[in-house]
Amino acid sequence: MAQKTQLAATARAKAGKGAARAERRNGNIPAVIYGDNKEPVLISLSTKDLTKELSNKQFYTHLCDLTVDGQTHLVIPRDVQLHPVTDRPEHADFLRVSAKTVINVEVPVRVINEETSKGLKAGGVLALIHHTIEVYCKATDIPEEFVVDIENLEIGDSIHIEDLKLPKGTESAQEGNFAVLSIVPPTVQTVADDEAAPAAGAAEGEKAEAKKEG
Repeated sequence: MAQKTQLAATARAKAGKGAARAERRNGNIPAVIYGDNKEPVLISLSTKDLTKELSNKQFYTHLCDLTVDGQTHLVIPRDVQLHPVTDRPEHADFLRVSAKTVINVEVPVRVINEETSKGLKAGGVLALIHHTIEVYCKATDIPEEFVVDIENLEIGDSIHIEDLKLPKGTESAQEGNFAVLSIVPPTVQTVADDEAAPAAGAAEGEKAEAKKEG
């Protein structure tokens, strides 16, 4: 199960663009907590705290205990709007969840044993087709990552979604037994090939000139 993060916020009474701009001027980020058949809660977050959490690549797959004026909400980040020029956070959305909530998330894929992979040592190239896998699962059972061991893969071998053996209750959002990664043959172009191409072009040019003169 994925780790949980911690954030603190304060409730804000006003919605609208004017109120949001005022929050940003004070160094805070306007945000909202919604979902679980409850009323939305307007909140204000520290820009520093949110920016720090955003630096974590798994920010959107980690549950968060979000404390608002002493009351803790179990949430998962769903969207953070960034300024188009500065990339500064401007607004955040958090989905309130429970042990029964089923959500759609993208879980990262981590490849191990590249150094000892038979296929790579033989000259093959790793083709990582999916850096993340989109799945449906309970919000409280989000996988931290999918680890793929390629040590025994040969050139031409592939790992498909069914090979990952997803945890119980976790289902791929994409249909079919699609390939996650492959070890593909190298694309080799020799120095002789590189030199031959311009030489061949020059020869064709000389033939054309000879025809004109003839």
